[in-house]
Amino acid sequence: MYDDNNIFAKILRGEIPCKKLHEDEHTLAFDDINPQAPVHALVIPKGKYVSMKDFAAKASDVEIAAFVRAVGKVAALKGLDESGYRILANAGLNAHQEVPHLHVHIFGGRALGPMLIKH
Repeated sequence: MYDDNNIFAKILRGEIPCKKLHEDEHTLAFDDINPQAPVHALVIPKGKYVSMKDFAAKASDVEIAAFVRAVGKVAALKGLDESGYRILANAGLNAHQEVPHLHVHIFGGRALGPMLIKH
């Protein structure tokens, strides 16, 4: 269930400021306030979607295309095309999704190492 009081909903309503990188009718992208890499941006859809599953099931084709294009635009804007970057979306409790609004992290600016540590 979508929580209208999550931090990204508040950012979309203008109640909390962000360092905006890209915005269109369907998406917003901004720098993460607690970066985990030299470049750490977030891309969110403007619709009320909790996860990728929710987004894939309910979003229009136009919203989906805008979201995917926004990720590419932000990576290019941040100069990551040549050096590379990582895209990450956490979904649900086991993945440690902290904000119940679909969001994609874009990490870059240094060698990021392996994705997961094997146990």
